[in-house]
Amino acid sequence: MVSRQRVRSVSNLLVVAAERQEFEGIRRRVSALRPLALPVDYAAEGELREHRLALVANGAGPQLAGRAVDAACGGWKVDAVISTGFCGGLDPGLAVGQVIAASEIEARESGKRYPAYLPQETASAPARGSILSMDRVAVSVEEKKALRATGAAAVEMEAAGVAERARCHGIPFYCIRVVSDAAGESMPLDFNLYRTAEGRFKRGAIARAALAKPFRIPGLLRLRRQARIASMRLGEFFGDCRIF
Repeated sequence: MVSRQRVRSVSNLLVVAAERQEFEGIRRRVSALRPLALPVDYAAEGELREHRLALVANGAGPQLAGRAVDAACGGWKVDAVISTGFCGGLDPGLAVGQVIAASEIEARESGKRYPAYLPQETASAPARGSILSMDRVAVSVEEKKALRATGAAAVEMEAAGVAERARCHGIPFYCIRVVSDAAGESMPLDFNLYRTAEGRFKRGAIARAALAKPFRIPGLLRLRRQARIASMRLGEFFGDCRIF
Protein backbone atom coordinates (compact mmCIF):
# COMPACT_ATOMS: atom_id res chain seq x y z
CA MET A 1 0.00 0.00 0.00
CA VAL A 2 1.17 3.55 -0.67
CA SER A 3 1.11 4.47 3.03
CA ARG A 4 3.81 1.88 3.75
CA GLN A 5 6.15 2.88 0.99
CA ARG A 6 9.07 5.22 1.45
CA VAL A 7 9.82 8.27 -0.64
CA ARG A 8 13.60 8.50 -1.14
CA SER A 9 15.87 11.41 -1.95
CA VAL A 10 13.21 14.01 -1.13
CA SER A 11 14.63 17.52 -0.81
CA ASN A 12 11.83 19.98 -1.64
CA LEU A 13 8.78 19.65 0.60
CA LEU A 14 5.60 21.67 0.11
CA VAL A 15 3.79 22.05 3.45
CA VAL A 16 0.22 23.37 3.11
CA ALA A 17 -2.04 24.69 5.88
CA ALA A 18 -5.07 26.98 5.98
CA GLU A 19 -3.65 29.76 8.15
CA ARG A 20 -0.20 31.10 9.00
CA GLN A 21 -0.76 30.53 12.73
CA GLU A 22 -0.77 26.78 12.14
CA PHE A 23 2.89 27.06 11.09
CA GLU A 24 4.13 28.89 14.19
CA GLY A 25 5.64 25.81 15.83
CA ILE A 26 7.22 24.67 12.57
CA ARG A 27 8.55 28.17 11.79
CA ARG A 28 10.53 28.09 15.04
CA ARG A 29 12.47 25.09 13.76
CA VAL A 30 13.05 26.19 10.17
CA SER A 31 16.34 27.97 9.53
CA ALA A 32 16.98 30.75 7.00
CA LEU A 33 13.24 31.44 6.75
CA ARG A 34 12.45 33.95 4.02
CA PRO A 35 9.41 35.10 2.01
CA LEU A 36 8.44 33.08 -1.03
CA ALA A 37 6.79 34.92 -3.93
CA LEU A 38 3.60 32.98 -4.63
CA PRO A 39 0.01 34.21 -5.26
CA VAL A 40 -1.32 32.93 -1.92
CA ASP A 41 -2.15 34.41 1.50
CA TYR A 42 1.19 33.40 3.02
CA ALA A 43 4.33 31.71 1.67
CA ALA A 44 7.84 31.29 3.04
CA GLU A 45 10.73 28.93 2.47
CA GLY A 46 13.58 27.68 4.59
CA GLU A 47 15.59 24.64 5.64
CA LEU A 48 14.78 21.84 8.07
CA ARG A 49 17.65 19.37 8.36
CA GLU A 50 18.38 18.11 4.83
CA HIS A 51 15.14 19.41 3.35
CA ARG A 52 14.06 22.66 1.78
CA LEU A 53 10.53 23.56 2.90
CA ALA A 54 7.89 25.78 1.37
CA LEU A 55 5.27 26.77 3.96
CA VAL A 56 2.11 27.87 2.16
CA ALA A 57 -1.27 28.96 3.56
CA ASN A 58 -4.19 30.12 1.46
CA GLY A 59 -7.33 29.91 3.59
CA ALA A 60 -9.80 27.25 4.65
CA GLY A 61 -11.38 24.56 2.51
CA PRO A 62 -10.37 22.26 -0.34
CA GLN A 63 -10.58 24.78 -3.18
CA LEU A 64 -8.22 27.32 -1.62
CA ALA A 65 -5.85 24.57 -0.50
CA GLY A 66 -5.85 23.09 -3.99
CA ARG A 67 -4.97 26.49 -5.44
CA ALA A 68 -2.06 26.70 -3.01
CA VAL A 69 -0.67 23.42 -4.34
CA ASP A 70 -1.06 24.55 -7.95
CA ALA A 71 0.60 27.90 -7.20
CA ALA A 72 3.56 26.27 -5.50
CA CYS A 73 3.98 23.65 -8.22
CA GLY A 74 4.00 26.44 -10.79
CA GLY A 75 6.78 28.40 -9.12
CA TRP A 76 8.71 25.98 -6.90
CA LYS A 77 10.13 22.48 -7.40
CA VAL A 78 8.02 20.09 -5.30
CA ASP A 79 9.12 16.53 -4.46
CA ALA A 80 6.38 15.80 -1.90
CA VAL A 81 3.44 17.65 -0.36
CA ILE A 82 2.28 17.57 3.26
CA SER A 83 -1.18 18.73 4.32
CA THR A 84 -0.83 19.98 7.88
CA GLY A 85 -2.42 22.18 10.50
CA PHE A 86 -5.27 21.85 12.98
CA CYS A 87 -8.00 19.22 13.08
CA GLY A 88 -10.96 18.36 15.26
CA GLY A 89 -10.88 15.12 17.19
CA LEU A 90 -13.57 12.56 16.44
CA ASP A 91 -11.98 9.73 18.40
CA PRO A 92 -12.70 10.50 22.09
CA GLY A 93 -9.23 9.17 22.94
CA LEU A 94 -7.47 12.01 21.13
CA ALA A 95 -6.47 14.95 23.33
CA VAL A 96 -5.65 18.51 22.32
CA GLY A 97 -2.09 18.56 21.00
CA GLN A 98 -2.12 14.96 19.75
CA VAL A 99 -0.43 14.64 16.36
CA ILE A 100 -2.12 12.38 13.79
CA ALA A 101 -0.42 10.88 10.76
CA ALA A 102 -3.18 10.00 8.34
CA SER A 103 -3.10 6.71 6.47
CA GLU A 104 -6.02 7.82 4.31
CA ILE A 105 -8.16 10.89 3.60
CA GLU A 106 -11.87 10.57 2.91
CA ALA A 107 -13.49 13.53 1.12
CA ARG A 108 -16.90 14.01 2.73
CA GLU A 109 -18.54 15.74 -0.23
CA SER A 110 -17.31 13.50 -3.05
CA GLY A 111 -16.72 10.25 -1.20
CA LYS A 112 -13.26 9.97 -2.77
CA ARG A 113 -10.47 8.36 -0.78
CA TYR A 114 -6.81 9.31 -0.97
CA PRO A 115 -4.07 7.10 0.50
CA ALA A 116 -1.29 8.90 2.31
CA TYR A 117 2.34 8.06 3.04
CA LEU A 118 3.30 7.69 6.70
CA PRO A 119 6.32 9.15 8.52
CA GLN A 120 9.18 6.68 8.81
CA GLU A 121 10.81 7.55 12.15
CA THR A 122 9.35 9.55 15.02
CA ALA A 123 10.64 10.46 18.48
CA SER A 124 7.05 10.46 19.77
CA ALA A 125 4.56 8.06 18.20
CA PRO A 126 1.73 9.89 16.42
CA ALA A 127 -1.80 8.59 16.34
CA ARG A 128 -2.62 6.91 13.02
CA GLY A 129 -5.87 6.45 11.17
CA SER A 130 -8.13 7.91 8.53
CA ILE A 131 -9.05 11.60 8.50
CA LEU A 132 -12.33 12.99 7.22
CA SER A 133 -11.99 16.11 5.07
CA MET A 134 -14.99 18.37 4.47
CA ASP A 135 -15.72 21.95 3.48
CA ARG A 136 -17.19 23.09 6.80
CA VAL A 137 -16.24 23.34 10.44
CA ALA A 138 -17.55 20.54 12.66
CA VAL A 139 -19.22 22.77 15.22
CA SER A 140 -20.93 20.65 17.86
CA VAL A 141 -20.22 17.54 19.91
CA GLU A 142 -23.29 15.96 18.31
CA GLU A 143 -21.95 16.61 14.80
CA LYS A 144 -18.60 15.10 15.75
CA LYS A 145 -20.30 11.99 17.11
CA ALA A 146 -22.16 11.55 13.83
CA LEU A 147 -18.94 11.99 11.83
CA ARG A 148 -17.16 9.46 14.04
CA ALA A 149 -19.50 6.84 12.58
CA THR A 150 -17.49 7.05 9.35
CA GLY A 151 -14.57 5.48 11.21
CA ALA A 152 -12.40 8.60 10.93
CA ALA A 153 -10.21 9.60 13.85
CA ALA A 154 -10.36 13.33 13.11
CA VAL A 155 -11.91 15.91 10.80
CA GLU A 156 -10.40 18.87 8.94
CA MET A 157 -11.05 21.01 5.85
CA GLU A 158 -8.14 21.08 3.39
CA ALA A 159 -6.49 17.67 3.04
CA ALA A 160 -8.79 16.37 0.29
CA GLY A 161 -8.07 19.42 -1.85
CA VAL A 162 -4.33 19.03 -1.31
CA ALA A 163 -4.45 15.29 -2.00
CA GLU A 164 -6.43 15.75 -5.22
CA ARG A 165 -3.97 18.28 -6.63
CA ALA A 166 -0.99 16.23 -5.47
CA ARG A 167 -2.43 13.29 -7.38
CA CYS A 168 -2.90 15.41 -10.49
CA HIS A 169 0.70 16.65 -10.28
CA GLY A 170 2.02 13.14 -9.60
CA ILE A 171 3.51 14.17 -6.22
CA PRO A 172 3.64 11.94 -3.10
CA PHE A 173 1.10 13.05 -0.49
CA TYR A 174 1.33 13.09 3.31
CA CYS A 175 -1.12 14.37 5.92
CA ILE A 176 0.16 15.25 9.40
CA ARG A 177 -2.37 17.03 11.61
CA VAL A 178 -2.70 18.06 15.23
CA VAL A 179 -5.86 18.15 17.37
CA SER A 180 -6.90 21.67 18.36
CA ASP A 181 -10.39 20.75 19.63
CA ALA A 182 -11.30 17.39 21.14
CA ALA A 183 -14.30 15.21 20.33
CA GLY A 184 -16.10 16.31 23.48
CA GLU A 185 -15.79 20.03 22.73
CA SER A 186 -18.21 22.22 20.78
CA MET A 187 -17.11 25.40 19.03
CA PRO A 188 -17.98 28.70 20.77
CA LEU A 189 -19.34 30.04 17.46
CA ASP A 190 -20.64 28.50 14.25
CA PHE A 191 -17.69 29.61 12.16
CA ASN A 192 -19.41 28.38 9.00
CA LEU A 193 -21.59 31.51 9.16
CA TYR A 194 -18.53 33.74 8.79
CA ARG A 195 -16.88 32.59 5.56
CA THR A 196 -16.52 34.34 2.22
CA ALA A 197 -17.78 32.82 -1.02
CA GLU A 198 -14.24 31.48 -1.56
CA GLY A 199 -14.17 29.94 1.89
CA ARG A 200 -11.95 32.32 3.87
CA PHE A 201 -13.02 33.19 7.39
CA LYS A 202 -14.26 36.75 7.96
CA ARG A 203 -12.22 37.73 10.98
CA GLY A 204 -13.98 41.06 11.42
CA ALA A 205 -17.39 39.39 11.39
CA ILE A 206 -16.21 36.79 13.91
CA ALA A 207 -14.94 39.54 16.23
CA ARG A 208 -18.25 41.41 15.96
CA ALA A 209 -20.22 38.24 16.66
CA ALA A 210 -18.13 37.63 19.79
CA LEU A 211 -18.61 41.19 21.03
CA ALA A 212 -22.35 40.94 20.40
CA LYS A 213 -22.50 37.92 22.71
CA PRO A 214 -19.69 38.36 25.27
CA PHE A 215 -20.49 35.04 26.97
CA ARG A 216 -18.84 33.39 23.95
CA ILE A 217 -15.51 35.16 24.51
CA PRO A 218 -14.15 32.68 27.12
CA GLY A 219 -14.75 29.85 24.67
CA LEU A 220 -12.93 31.72 21.91
CA LEU A 221 -10.01 32.43 24.24
CA ARG A 222 -9.88 28.75 25.19
CA LEU A 223 -9.83 27.78 21.53
CA ARG A 224 -6.99 30.24 20.89
CA ARG A 225 -4.96 28.76 23.76
CA GLN A 226 -5.54 25.26 22.47
CA ALA A 227 -4.54 26.32 18.96
CA ARG A 228 -1.24 27.62 20.30
CA ILE A 229 -0.60 24.37 22.16
CA ALA A 230 -1.45 22.42 19.00
CA SER A 231 0.87 24.56 16.86
CA MET A 232 3.79 24.06 19.23
CA ARG A 233 3.23 20.29 19.39
CA LEU A 234 3.10 20.13 15.60
CA GLY A 235 6.41 22.00 15.43
CA GLU A 236 7.96 19.60 17.93
CA PHE A 237 6.83 16.67 15.81
CA PHE A 238 8.26 18.08 12.59
CA GLY A 239 11.49 18.94 14.39
CA ASP A 240 11.99 15.52 16.00
CA CYS A 241 10.80 13.06 13.37
CA ARG A 242 12.20 11.67 10.15
CA ILE A 243 9.29 11.84 7.79
CA PHE A 244 11.20 10.41 4.83
